[in-house]
Formats: sequence, structure tokens, C-alpha cells
Amino acid sequence: MVPTTSLLLLLGLALLAPGLSAEQCVLTGRWINDLGSNMTIGAVNSNGEFTGTYHTAVTATTKEIKVSPLRGNQHSVNQKSQPTFGFTVKWSFSDSTTVFTGQCFMDEHGQEVLKTMWLLRSHEDSIGDDWKATR
Repeated sequence: MVPTTSLLLLLGLALLAPGLSAEQCVLTGRWINDLGSNMTIGAVNSNGEFTGTYHTAVTATTKEIKVSPLRGNQHSVNQKSQPTFGFTVKWSFSDSTTVFTGQCFMDEHGQEVLKTMWLLRSHEDSIGDDWKATR
């Protein structure tokens, strides 16, 4: 879905919960990456779980790109001000799934930045084609 190995996501809308320090990185909000893909992450619950949507701007398919659901987890922000997280996107327009893992950082300008890595698994009809199914 995204042809880079490192995905830099920049915060589109700064949504800090009341009472949180400006030095605390918060996943909740709308994020846009350097390729124009965007995602929205809802509130992170007390167990670190969250849901949201992902709309990719980059794909290898000729099908219409649709907004796709995501589900994830982060480590408690009470323990770390720059939490690690992971989420899975179930693509609504293909038979593939992508998992992302990363960390939320505060940069030198006080802006929240997500640094992630991803793996995409495509559907294959035979075990002989398994070698080309994961990118």
C-alpha cells in the first residue's frame, strides 16, 4: 500500500487532552504522512486500545481506494511520554492486511511525529506463491 519502509506521519490536527503536558505525545487525532495518506485515531482507552480509519494515497491495485478500519494498542502514556504503539489495517478494497509498529515522538519544535515500520500481507491462491505475499 505504501512504498516506503519508514513512514513519517505528521500531526494534522493537534488534539491534546486537557491537563496533559505539551511534552506528551498523544496518538488521538488526524495524521497525514509525507505521501498524502491519512488516518484518524480515536480515543485511547485505559487499556491502551484504540480504533480509527486509514485512507491510503498509495496502492498497487487498480480498485477504488476506500477508507479502511484500523485497530491498535499503545503503551500507557502515564508510563512513557513518547509511547510505542502498533495497529492493523484491514483494507476495505483488497484482500490484504497491513500491520504498523512505531513510536510517537516530540520533535525539537514541540510537534508530535509518528515513526513507523509496516508489513503488508497480500492474499495468494497457492502456497507456492507465499514468497511474494509479504512486503
